[in-house]
Amino acid sequence: MMDRSNWLILGLAVLVAAIGGYTQHRNQQAAPVNQAVLGQPMPTLSLPGLDGKTHPLTDYHGHRLLLNFWASWCGPCLEEMPALNRAQKKFGENGVIVVGIAMDEPDRVRSFMAAHPVSYPILLGQLASPSTSLQLGDAHEMLPYSVLIDADGRILATHAGAMSTPQLEQWLASTPDQP
Repeated sequence: MMDRSNWLILGLAVLVAAIGGYTQHRNQQAAPVNQAVLGQPMPTLSLPGLDGKTHPLTDYHGHRLLLNFWASWCGPCLEEMPALNRAQKKFGENGVIVVGIAMDEPDRVRSFMAAHPVSYPILLGQLASPSTSLQLGDAHEMLPYSVLIDADGRILATHAGAMSTPQLEQWLASTPDQP
């Protein structure tokens, strides 16, 4: 049977665990994004692909573009990838292009993609400062991070954290003057 001091210690341990869990949950919520990039032209970027070639993002000019920043070690990123894959298949014939930008080591990305292929292009982001995601408004460099770009190359919207299927569909099905 537990005496009074053991109950007190147990109660304090439960309280500390609850506070720790709450704090961790709050820290995982979507962080504010640098809204200054909205309406601005997308920076001129050329990124290496898994094929070893450099791919200028201007190659996608004339198409609505969803850039999704992710990493192989990021759980929410990996949970979001099937929805991105479905979105590319659903909206790709309408000129919308999803591009995954891996903020990770190239060998890890290649290994991951070999086991989990997707129907959209994967490019390798610049990890050194300023990182590719930071250049596109990800002030806290939080992953996953998505950027919606219009056919003229202007940034329409940004989103920190994983996107739901309805959010993705709203972004990709919207008319050109709405995010």
